[in-house]
Amino acid sequence: MLSPQIRTLVKATAPVLKVHGVALTRHFYARMFAGNPELKHVFNQGHQAGGEQQQALAGAVAAYAEHIDDPSVLAPVVTRIVHKHVSLGIRPEHYPIVGRHLLASIREVLGETATDELVNAWAAAYGQLADMLIAEEARLYAESAAKPGGWTGWRAFRVVGKQPESAGITSFYLAPADGGAVPAYRPGQYVSVRIYVPELGLMQPRQYSLSDAPGQDRLRISIKREAAGVDTPAGRVSNALHDRLREGDVLDVAPPQGDFHLREDNAAPVVLLSGGVGLTPMVAILNHLVATDDPRQIRFVHGCRDSAAHAMKDHVNAVAQARGNVRKAVFYEAVASGDRPGQDYDYAGRVDLRVIRDQAIVPGADYYLCGPAGFMRAQREALLELGVAADRIHAEAFGSGGAPA
Repeated sequence: MLSPQIRTLVKATAPVLKVHGVALTRHFYARMFAGNPELKHVFNQGHQAGGEQQQALAGAVAAYAEHIDDPSVLAPVVTRIVHKHVSLGIRPEHYPIVGRHLLASIREVLGETATDELVNAWAAAYGQLADMLIAEEARLYAESAAKPGGWTGWRAFRVVGKQPESAGITSFYLAPADGGAVPAYRPGQYVSVRIYVPELGLMQPRQYSLSDAPGQDRLRISIKREAAGVDTPAGRVSNALHDRLREGDVLDVAPPQGDFHLREDNAAPVVLLSGGVGLTPMVAILNHLVATDDPRQIRFVHGCRDSAAHAMKDHVNAVAQARGNVRKAVFYEAVASGDRPGQDYDYAGRVDLRVIRDQAIVPGADYYLCGPAGFMRAQREALLELGVAADRIHAEAFGSGGAPA
């Protein structure tokens, strides 16, 4: 338990961290990778280059300082971090390395304001946080290892199938190279995969949602090829997987993790809302409900750029046609002359829940959101405006602050 004096000192730094947090975390990562370059193989260097990881860590550090009196407020964030750490193979021995560089960065970035008393207070606070994370991660590691077919760390999986799903998304079917079993997982969760990137000279991990129902002898991940943007480079790992990975090749895979998954503690109706490649965990949830012959009402709402970007269209259409409890609504931002309403798409424009209010707003339902951050913010706001309770909305973000990208 931290003393009142330590909590007061740490809490007093929260406003400073909100202003200078990104500068601090940028310095921290540069310092850590210079001193411990082996950790470049653990951390997503794409998020480093784009600044996403620095911003995510800065926000987490400031939030921890602000809520140091009652860290339980941050439980949802901590849970998400713990799952991410286990998926990347973060172990107890990594925490002293991180702590050493973080405390040194506080002193080096904040200068004279970082007194010995303040740095010592942060050392105690970091120790408390590290102990909490290590304990939760140990529980998840043990849980992963105890499952039939379970493991921890990296396990070799062979590519047993490769299927294009759209112009930019391809599914990879993965089976254990050792011939062993695939563990159970919760529909909506993700796995980390790891591949060598020659341009960086590094092994690089990425998280991808599992896109099919559990209970099979292989895993399926469906990966979007990340093209270069105006201010962002092309995704090195996604492009390498698309271009280099062939049937018969072997890929390192970590056990399924993630706190975003179908709630199976009730039989509430399910509304699945996705944008772009965010449909991948939604298809896993849909397929699981179908495979278990679940009778609850299911709504599948999806938005994408156009017909070329529309993945798994035929599969979702077939499910909706075969199951009386499943209804779908697909939005195209750009409708081409050959696109067929009711078959290829249902509505033109971006997803607008007000347009499909009678279909999408189901009394007592749980709502699952996945897609780009802007899409999820818009859909969450729309759901709240339409009277959906906040505790019925469950979201998975693609990116360093959320889920698998």
